[in-house]
Amino acid sequence: MTATDRTYDDIEPLDLDEALAAYDPVMGLEVHVELSTASKMFCGCSTEFGAPPNTHVCPVCLGLPGALPVVNSAAVDSAIRIGLALDCEVAPYSRFARKNYFYPDMTKNFQTSQYDEPIVHDGHLDVELEDGTTFRVEIERAHMEEDAGKLTHVASGGGSSRISGAAHSLIDYNRAGIPLIEIVTKPIVGAGERAPEVARAYVAALREIMRALDVSDARMEQGSLRCDVNLSLRARQGEPTSAEQLAVPLGTRTETKNVNSLRSVEAAATYEIRRQAAILDAGGAVLQETRHWHEDSGETTSGRPKSDADDYRYFPEPDLVPVAPSSERIEELRATLPEPPSARRRRLQGEWGYSDLEMRDVLGSGALELIAATVEAGATPAAAKKWWLGELARRARSDGLELTELDVEPAHIAELDELVRSGRLTDAMARQALDGVLAGEGTPTQVADARGLAVVSDDGALQQAVDAVIARNDAIAEKVRGGKVQAAGALIGQVMKEMKGQADAAKVRQLILATLGVDG
Repeated sequence: MTATDRTYDDIEPLDLDEALAAYDPVMGLEVHVELSTASKMFCGCSTEFGAPPNTHVCPVCLGLPGALPVVNSAAVDSAIRIGLALDCEVAPYSRFARKNYFYPDMTKNFQTSQYDEPIVHDGHLDVELEDGTTFRVEIERAHMEEDAGKLTHVASGGGSSRISGAAHSLIDYNRAGIPLIEIVTKPIVGAGERAPEVARAYVAALREIMRALDVSDARMEQGSLRCDVNLSLRARQGEPTSAEQLAVPLGTRTETKNVNSLRSVEAAATYEIRRQAAILDAGGAVLQETRHWHEDSGETTSGRPKSDADDYRYFPEPDLVPVAPSSERIEELRATLPEPPSARRRRLQGEWGYSDLEMRDVLGSGALELIAATVEAGATPAAAKKWWLGELARRARSDGLELTELDVEPAHIAELDELVRSGRLTDAMARQALDGVLAGEGTPTQVADARGLAVVSDDGALQQAVDAVIARNDAIAEKVRGGKVQAAGALIGQVMKEMKGQADAAKVRQLILATLGVDG
């Protein structure tokens, strides 16, 4: 076995700092976005997720003889809008090609894609890193294509398996023909030690844009947005962005396929830096290949030797006419673009009065859209942040859920905020009302009515409770009279217990101090 034949999967990866001291990473990111059109790319079959296997198929997406494809115009519009959002040039003329390969997930033995004439090209995306700095990622192209089917490899004893250990494989062609946009970067150089962070931030920014454009739900866990991480190393000669370093030839790249979470994108890039550095330090050669990412072990393993474009024998698709959008149509689509997510974040931060740290917490928790919807429904920005990043985040963590998976709407939180601000509920009561909302008992007001939750507004009843508690606690009362106002906390707690929590603690404190003749 020669050095170029060996995958070196048995080699111990270098420490990341040691690897980055000797080598400069160069990345290329290919992000596949499933479009949320109602029908497939070249036929009228439904794109609904989760349908029984092989129920959304027809002669076209099954590649049966004589079936002719027709381009989905909504997918073309989505591709153009994506290109415009990434500051790309829209090609006045583009065409489809056949990408030939033999694999059971595509019955035709070719994938209808775009090759040398993509619909958009030469753009960029400025991504914000955790410390607030911005890194520009250059976009080479974005092209339209169709997705392949889904293979499920089954072990001999049942259950899913990797193909190497499978007894048989099941094929579901529902996904075959789903419209895809593949967004391909130019080589990302100059990121140095921050390359993995740049990769994660770039995919996160793309996901935001896809959702803002409403062209895809961009759910990575369902595969509607997934990333191939191409990475190579070259010997370090100076700083990553120096002319000296940029002139160093690129190394051999690997392509880690179908990475489907932001954390994994960063982790896969980090692992490949460490693994390739160990190979190069051992005098070996990195094999150009596809690799598989394993979430459980945090490692990549060898897939297959990576094909070059020539191996796919691209040729123009004879059954489809070229795509040639008019300049008028392009401008119509440009007018539909939403506010860029980064600009929107800055605007909302200013409107809400959040500090940079508070905004980072909001973004890190994935609560931006929830808070925005809650504020739009009438809550104050401070209350919306308090509920989503406090009580609701705690409950989500406890149940192992994302915030968006909780059975509560932003309008419910705005209603809770109004009930507290109006004085009907205390914070403690509002949490009880939230319990009922999450249990499916209705809206916050309906839950409060059904459970009898309301602040006691009868000053006479409150005063009676205060007098009774003071009478039972002469020693504490004397401490308060003597100037130890903090001792009133014990009295407040007892009054709240007497009132079964249905009193305003601040008002109870005022009554206690006034009764004891102490200036609060």
